[in-house]
Amino acid sequence: MPEDNKFDELLDDLLESDSWTLVFLRRFASTVVLLGVVFYSLLGGSPYAVYLVGGVVMLLNIVGLLEFYGMVEENGLPRFKWLGLAGGVTLVGALFLHLSGLARAPVSAAELELGILAVLLLLLLARRVFAHPAPPAFAMVGHTMLGVLYVSCLLGFLLKIYLMLPPYGVRLHPGYCLLFFILTTKCSDIGAFLLGSMIGRNKMIPAVSPAKTWEGFAGAILLSTAAALVMAHYWGAAKLGGMTLAHAAALGPVLAVGAVLGDLIESVFKRDSGVKDSGSFFPGIGGVLDLLDSLLFNAPLMYLYLHLVLFNE
Repeated sequence: MPEDNKFDELLDDLLESDSWTLVFLRRFASTVVLLGVVFYSLLGGSPYAVYLVGGVVMLLNIVGLLEFYGMVEENGLPRFKWLGLAGGVTLVGALFLHLSGLARAPVSAAELELGILAVLLLLLLARRVFAHPAPPAFAMVGHTMLGVLYVSCLLGFLLKIYLMLPPYGVRLHPGYCLLFFILTTKCSDIGAFLLGSMIGRNKMIPAVSPAKTWEGFAGAILLSTAAALVMAHYWGAAKLGGMTLAHAAALGPVLAVGAVLGDLIESVFKRDSGVKDSGSFFPGIGGVLDLLDSLLFNAPLMYLYLHLVLFNE
């Protein structure tokens, strides 16, 4: 009987592992297909590439906000869903128009973002004054603003990476720069899965994500760093603003750690909401935030590294 129990436990583990593997492969395949469509235009020098990037980011922004506010609702928490959605769309739309030069504002991008966030905050506070009966303003306003900050503001850094103006004389191809960022970040997920599934034994934070192990974390760092080094070797001088192998060796681990943290943060959101996936935008795979979690966390890190480190040498 003990041997039969052990066999049943082993079979259950294999089935659970296969299920997790299928989910991972589906999400990876969807990411590759989506990115392939986008980067075919970006790297091919399509004149419509800027509009493609702006349209994709806006679509992700809208769906991501709806998913976020849906998780807030699942938590039984209050929020001004439509006002938050309008604020997030305005923020990303205005940032795209300004950075692309289609409708440049007489202020910097940072001032533009702060201005929109300030107006949104005032509107939310005013809306709460006229909402009776309603939950406390701390909850209504706080949950709404968090959605805009987490989804729209962080997605805005993807636009900044793609549409940034490098210093004079720096050779930077925006499509390759964005590709470097996304591939290095996503290699963290792949490295964590491969090494974690092979030798993973020590759980990282089982209360948040039972599948993550410290061995997988090491795999995330190794594969992200290797990918960054390979891309820097081939594209560094001509496409990535003079990125050297030393820069890639520093940036790879930073983006790997950020990717893991971004995934854990979204896991907390989902656990608090009692949902398996953030949404069902991709049937059988999950929501937009399930695919973006690591990119959202890493986008400001990549942008700051480029401006504060790489371009300041």
